[in-house]
Amino acid sequence: MKRFLFLLVLAAASRAGGDEIPAELKALIDPDTAEVLRRLDGISPYEVPDLKLRQDTNYANTAADVEPFGKVKPYKEHFLLQMEYTGPGRAAPEPPMDLKSVKIGFIGPLMSTVSVATGGRSHEEALGIKMLQGARLAIEEANARGGYLRRKIPFELLVTNDNGLWGSSGNEIVKMAYKDNVWAILGTIDSANSHIAIRVALKAELVMMNTGDTDPTFIETNIPWVMRAIGDDRQQSYLLMDYLVRKMNYKRIGIIRASNRYGRFGVREVKDSARRLGFPIVIEMAYRVGAGDYSLQLERMSAAKLDAVIHWGDAEDSAVILNQMRRMGMNQPYFASDRTVSPEFEKTAGAAAEGVMCGYPWNPDRRDARLEAFRAAFRKRFGSEAETYASHGYDGMNLLIWAVQVAGLNRARIRDILAYRSKPWPGVTGDIPFSAALDDLGEVFLARYEKGRWKYYSREELDIPRGYIPKRDRVSRGVVSAALPQ
Repeated sequence: MKRFLFLLVLAAASRAGGDEIPAELKALIDPDTAEVLRRLDGISPYEVPDLKLRQDTNYANTAADVEPFGKVKPYKEHFLLQMEYTGPGRAAPEPPMDLKSVKIGFIGPLMSTVSVATGGRSHEEALGIKMLQGARLAIEEANARGGYLRRKIPFELLVTNDNGLWGSSGNEIVKMAYKDNVWAILGTIDSANSHIAIRVALKAELVMMNTGDTDPTFIETNIPWVMRAIGDDRQQSYLLMDYLVRKMNYKRIGIIRASNRYGRFGVREVKDSARRLGFPIVIEMAYRVGAGDYSLQLERMSAAKLDAVIHWGDAEDSAVILNQMRRMGMNQPYFASDRTVSPEFEKTAGAAAEGVMCGYPWNPDRRDARLEAFRAAFRKRFGSEAETYASHGYDGMNLLIWAVQVAGLNRARIRDILAYRSKPWPGVTGDIPFSAALDDLGEVFLARYEKGRWKYYSREELDIPRGYIPKRDRVSRGVVSAALPQ
């Protein structure tokens, strides 16, 4: 019966596209996706498809003892039930057959600017350029495979700069949505600009796939058109704090961070977790991005007699802060956000980099044929190595291309195909499973700098006990672990 329904959906998809469905496209549609297409087929503007919403029992793998409200059960818990799109977009007709290309948008920091929103002079261009290269490679490979398979026309990448000026990113989304007529957008990195962009995407009813903004609140806007294909700072913070507190038993932890949104929101889960685990952050010091001299902050942190220091900011600042710490005689273990894992940090920090640990959204060391093929293709195309922003940009763009191929040229159906995908996406960065909030729930890692290179460790490899589960819940959940506190 399931096979019969699958064939019916393929036939319906063929009618929608106007041509016989290519064999290459059939290979992209698994039975679960075929069932989603069947339920979308023939929907009128006044109907909502009968699609089962995702329902999570736990938000973002949060341990019981770091959940808010302590032991008090809140009246309502957010982000556990998937947001539903109930608009009429699924009934929109296919565009004219004389379409020359299928446009997908890209927005990211590509050119240097000065903006209050980004804390002064912009500083993320290197990250944005890499993300663009990964996305561009995905588009070029799709075109080499035949482009948009239903019509045999190429995909076209429309690129715009996220310049950090207040409101500018929203204007760019409007342009891409209504003038350029893109079918989906990938971007961006700066959290403040991302929040503006996705609110415009909501009004335009246009999918935005994010692969560079790790701010936990990005996905917590609960916009049904928004999804993220990178492990966020919440996930990385939980792992980092489990290591510091549960495994290493550090009690006096201090934070030094950038004074922009990336630093401020990046440490939020670190602070909340530390407080709920019984060891509140002793001191938190902020600095202006690129300040160069952090002696005021470090003197105050030195006086606090810390067991460990956490930095949240860019790689250059991270390295300069670490070197200044060591010159001042501050020898505490140094932990940082994922941006520290970069050649820029290694070059500036020098010998001081040894032993530094960072949260990281994936494991670049793992053996994977897809990853190796991507790296070789990226090296050949751009003459450089593919780092994390290039790799996640490549995965995010491939997700969008797959959804467009399967759904056809209809923005709402593209959104549905992504939102109701039942299986993790097999990306070069690892499997990407979506939560009910459409966030990436894939495994995150700790990166440690050892003998001139970064090595990546899973929770299991570091023997970090998972979050505490109250004793009364362990029997019902079947949890038995000697590593968990009693």
